[in-house]
Amino acid sequence: MDDQHSKIRSADIIPLPAFRDNYIWLLRHGPCAAVVDPGDAAVVEAALQAHGLRLVAILLTHHHDDHIGGVAELAARHHPVVFGPAGENIPGLTRRVGEGDEVALNALEQRFTVLAIPGHTTTHIAYHAPGILFAGDTLFSAGCGRLFGGTAAQLHASLQRLAQLPGDTAVYAAHEYTLANLAFARTAEPSNPARDAWIVECEALRAAGRPTLPTSIARECGINPFLRTDSPGVIDTVTAHSGQRPANSAECFAALRRWKDVF
Repeated sequence: MDDQHSKIRSADIIPLPAFRDNYIWLLRHGPCAAVVDPGDAAVVEAALQAHGLRLVAILLTHHHDDHIGGVAELAARHHPVVFGPAGENIPGLTRRVGEGDEVALNALEQRFTVLAIPGHTTTHIAYHAPGILFAGDTLFSAGCGRLFGGTAAQLHASLQRLAQLPGDTAVYAAHEYTLANLAFARTAEPSNPARDAWIVECEALRAAGRPTLPTSIARECGINPFLRTDSPGVIDTVTAHSGQRPANSAECFAALRRWKDVF
């Protein structure tokens, strides 16, 4: 993907808080906008009006209600192209996409490549462009999604795939879970100075009412225990918690995910 198709800058990606802890991500370029996972139509409408924007596209990562709840209303009002995972019967979906497909947002001069990243759900997808990843509920800062239909093996493989993206890739996750995830990360890997520094930074951000997102692939590889399941520190704590040493990274991940479910 060449540079002429990467016009969106970080300043053009606006977090729209929704519900208790969701983020709907709004992309803007000139008078046009796209949104990612619009669970709440009213939040999107308010942002469009505030910034004087016209909604031309919706990008969906998976089918859960807090990600698609606003689609029908927004589609009826604005008639955007609605991209979403193939195999899902999502109301209002107009373009079903899967692994390797290109999403061309011509009005925003932006293109994304679709990555299939199952685990949280069996059909979960992400949208990737140079320097940008809309990861939905697969990768959070210091955490990952729960298993709702997919398997631990799938989610582990998906996260390992995302970890191979360039380190400066900004990760736009769909929830403000960072501080809760960091509390678990501190338990899962007691000694990690980079993680501890990120805790201090995130506490300050939240105290100021600011998002902890986006994070980056490089940061997550350094502090996220779910991307560090071959790290001796994580392996040792998983072994102590479960009473059995995992045979490999995938087993460590599965045990870590089970632990986090009840943390």
